[in-house]
Amino acid sequence: MTRILDLEALVKQVDDRQDELVELLKKLIQFETPAPPARNTQEAQTFVADFLMSHGFSIDMWDVYPGDPNVVGLLKGTDPANHKSLIINGHMDVAEVSEDEEWEKDPFTPIVRDGIVIGRGAADMKGGMAGALFAIQLLKENGIELSGDLTLQSVIGEEVGEAGTLQACQRNGGAKADFALVVDTSDLHIQGQGGVITGWITVKSKETHHDATRRSMIHAGGKLVGASAVEKMVKVIQGLQELERHWAVTKSYPGYPAGTNTINPAVIEGGRHAAFIADECRLWITVHFYPNETHDQVAKEVEEHILNVAKGDIWLKDNPPTFEWGGTSMIEDRGEIFPSLEVDPEHDGVQLLASVHEKVAKEKAIIDVSPTVTDGGWLGDHGIPTAIYGPGNLNNAHSVNEQVSIEQLVQYTKTLVQFIYEWSHTKK
Repeated sequence: MTRILDLEALVKQVDDRQDELVELLKKLIQFETPAPPARNTQEAQTFVADFLMSHGFSIDMWDVYPGDPNVVGLLKGTDPANHKSLIINGHMDVAEVSEDEEWEKDPFTPIVRDGIVIGRGAADMKGGMAGALFAIQLLKENGIELSGDLTLQSVIGEEVGEAGTLQACQRNGGAKADFALVVDTSDLHIQGQGGVITGWITVKSKETHHDATRRSMIHAGGKLVGASAVEKMVKVIQGLQELERHWAVTKSYPGYPAGTNTINPAVIEGGRHAAFIADECRLWITVHFYPNETHDQVAKEVEEHILNVAKGDIWLKDNPPTFEWGGTSMIEDRGEIFPSLEVDPEHDGVQLLASVHEKVAKEKAIIDVSPTVTDGGWLGDHGIPTAIYGPGNLNNAHSVNEQVSIEQLVQYTKTLVQFIYEWSHTKK
């Protein structure tokens, strides 16, 4: 009974020290870490590394890109062989800020008023990081020892598909844990997610022709067999629209509106200049898919359908489209992958998180799916049972005057303090 009373007193400290929590969030917001342009998280990540080190963590810090390091801190448990381990994951980069956005103040000068904190990253997702760090601080300051291992991954590149989390999972023989929490924007819902993959479809002619030859290509008796790659890409786009509609009719997933699995023709590039028949055209697409699908699976479906479309075209059958999928950075190689993530509502970690949330919030936990994507899919892809759970909502993520509710931030931090303690004292 004493342990429960002590834990309740510990959780109450979040209320009593709310101002410290808000100051920590303000400190994180003040680090200017928008991506793009990226390559700007060194100072913020050094702060996180020093913070964790001062609370007993061993630190692994390395550059994913110059100026953008990952930080992985490990707090060894007192009996890790017999107790559950936990990874807490969050990203330090925030959404870009355009010069013409009308903020109340500079986006990196946080404002506190009317029960909210305003600043770039408040919702996505420095609020989540601040709560996680403050929960760790309270546990350590109160002399609480964890039986299982606790790892905190502060990663870069989530906003531009650079998957710092993927490197964190692969490094030093691979990340291992009995459960992982991605403390990204979820409005305190416990969530899985669909996935995203980008791809380039290229239509290319084997020959190049002068603009003056177009009459010979398109009129009777011209005897010049050729085509504009730009015009032929129109057929590819129509084929993608047909597949998108077919998916909307034939596929579904609980929690998603029908047709969430979309194929977006986002960017088109083609032709040399006006004196040439376009001999090459490239289309950049974004494909959203459901939690029970993989990026390899949906890429294969797109390829098979478009190649069948090409077989029905006189010119495309001899000049079939080619495909490039994914990438490691929207900045470096113009491509990204976000694997999907299915949450098992019966998993011990999900059940405990839901139970603690209900005690703190005095309302039933919502287990559903995120309409966006996070790095959670990489942890799930790595074989670690994972859920997304963090403060802030998507209406504020990436928005002008981005903000998070202080009440929700406090509630989240209280839940995290108790969950970390309870999970790390759960026997394997």
